[in-house]
Amino acid sequence: MEIATTALPERLSVPRTLQAIVVLVFTLGTLAAGYRTSRTPVTLVIDGQSRRVRTHQDTVDALLTDLGIELHPEDKIIPPPRSSIDPGMLVRIDHARPVQVTVDGQSTTIQTHATSVNQVLQEARVTLGAHDELQVEGDLRSPPTSSEPARIVIRRALPFTVREDSREITYHTTASTVGEALHQAGLTLYLADRVRPGLNTRVSAGMSIDVERSKPVTVRVDGRTTRTRTHRDRVGAVLADLGIVLTGQDYTRPPLDASLGDDATVEVIRVSERFLIEQEPIPFESEWRPDPDLEIDYQRLLQEGSPGVRERRVRVRYENGQEISRTLENVYVAVPPTTKVQGYGTKIVVRSLSTSSGSVEYWRKIRMLATSYSASTAGVSASSEWYGRTATGIQMRKGIVAVDPRVIDLGTEVYVPGYGLGLAGDTGGAIKGKRIDLGFDDSNLELWYRWVDVYLLTPVPPASQIDYTLP
Repeated sequence: MEIATTALPERLSVPRTLQAIVVLVFTLGTLAAGYRTSRTPVTLVIDGQSRRVRTHQDTVDALLTDLGIELHPEDKIIPPPRSSIDPGMLVRIDHARPVQVTVDGQSTTIQTHATSVNQVLQEARVTLGAHDELQVEGDLRSPPTSSEPARIVIRRALPFTVREDSREITYHTTASTVGEALHQAGLTLYLADRVRPGLNTRVSAGMSIDVERSKPVTVRVDGRTTRTRTHRDRVGAVLADLGIVLTGQDYTRPPLDASLGDDATVEVIRVSERFLIEQEPIPFESEWRPDPDLEIDYQRLLQEGSPGVRERRVRVRYENGQEISRTLENVYVAVPPTTKVQGYGTKIVVRSLSTSSGSVEYWRKIRMLATSYSASTAGVSASSEWYGRTATGIQMRKGIVAVDPRVIDLGTEVYVPGYGLGLAGDTGGAIKGKRIDLGFDDSNLELWYRWVDVYLLTPVPPASQIDYTLP
């Protein structure tokens, strides 16, 4: 019982404590709600971004300080910072943008509201020359909070003078080297042109640059066309620079010592020569030689003939592979001809022939065409004093034969089978070569026209009178 009596007051103290806490919280909440409801509402527009805030501050600058907003002198704020705060007030802030201006490597950063290059340069107190180079990096209208501010880069143009072909022209350039400056000025340079100072020299104000132009020249050689430029004055010097060598009879148009004009063309003529050997046959000759071991009217080949060869040595000239001329150098017999040698018999053999009139001796037998005639058929008028007379003056009769004296000597006795003995005592206009006209009396004329063997009877005439090579 004692235990229960002492515990009861402790249980009754807990609700009183809770009640006190509740009352305290309610009081604080009421105070806080009252504080909040007593703040002044303000609309804040920063760089176009709007938001509503409530403040117990009395001025605009105190509001900005309370919000942790820092301003630069170039920033714009409406209303002014010292203005009093009124309920529903609109506070507008436009931050200035940072822009970096670099002139010939020297940089400065300004805060500006300008959105054009000219305005920025005016604020930066930078003037731009007529030939200066200007470059804008970034957007001048980008938000002030952009991580990369806009940049304006200016390179000042420097004056320089170009002397070329006795002329002087002044240019302005922002290039750093002579080569870049000449290119910027629109001057085309060729590899052979001479420039002083060198193309890699840095440009300085008032610099003078000398340009010595090379001359264009076209060279045609060995089927190729080379177009180059040179400072040389002579054709030979240009070819030497190009490593073109003339050999032998090579030459150029114009000549090596000729002066080069403007836009000259040089042609190298390659000259070559070769020799041609032209051959033509030489016909061989035929020769007859007496052969004492061979019987008369027989022939044999003693030496075979063969044609020779005559050669003509011709010099042929070529220019650039085309034949230009031919010149006969000499003519000579390369292979002499071999004469054909035929032997004719000169050996006289006397033989006997049995005839109806008895045996006769002959030393030559000739195959001849035999015809016949008489005094009345000899073609001489009967009233002529030569009627019936032969060429030797003998009276025409049987036994007189007409011959060609080149074959049978007049006065030679002959034997003709079927006719008999005869005496070569006449000639005739139609009796030529191996032909014999057998004489008859008009009373016993026989008509002949046939080939017969004619035997020439002994004695044998002297060797000097014998024709060993009858036609």
